[in-house]
Amino acid sequence: MSRSKIELEFIFKASPAILYTFITTPACLVRWFSDAVDINDEIYSFEWEGSEEDAEMLDDIEEERIRFKWVDADDDEEYFEFRMYKSDITNETILEITDFCDKGDEQATRDLWTSQMNKLRMECGG
Repeated sequence: MSRSKIELEFIFKASPAILYTFITTPACLVRWFSDAVDINDEIYSFEWEGSEEDAEMLDDIEEERIRFKWVDADDDEEYFEFRMYKSDITNETILEITDFCDKGDEQATRDLWTSQMNKLRMECGG
């Protein structure tokens, strides 16, 4: 099946440092992303409703970017990434998300990330 690359952008009042903490630490990830998280070296194990998926951290630049690849992904070129930076104009933090989904599932994937970002915004104070 053909895959689509999705790129989304969300605005936060929280600093990149706060967002980075919420995206990389198990105690914060369980507040908005998954039911449980365990980290073993570069492998993050995420659990949703009893189902577990592992993601390898490919790249990590503190307070700027973190990139993961699902361990069982079919395509070596696919990843999901969180990139954050401060807007010089508004002083707000921009969080960019890159993800991949099956063709035809683009809107559902956008809706899921929007829902997750609303949870993250509530948890991190903006």
